[in-house]
Amino acid sequence: MSHHLDPDILKRLRRAQGHLDTVVKMVGAGRDVPDVVQQLQAVEKALEKVKMLLIFDHIDHHLFETSGPQTPEARKSIEGLKALTKYL
Repeated sequence: MSHHLDPDILKRLRRAQGHLDTVVKMVGAGRDVPDVVQQLQAVEKALEKVKMLLIFDHIDHHLFETSGPQTPEARKSIEGLKALTKYL
């Protein structure tokens, strides 16, 4: 499925947007820094997950779908590449 149609990606982006809206309100209301930072962490994690899903979608589309059927060894190599993205 293309990323622009993936409901999980859109759901995660909306969740991040909601968290960020909350951060803006918290700062405007003068909330304590630890509370604001905790909410910012939620925004960051949500965006990191979206980034990962988009990268995986891109890898799958450009390396699998466009090149035809893959051998199990090729698939394993690509899965290893995807696992490395956690260090980005």
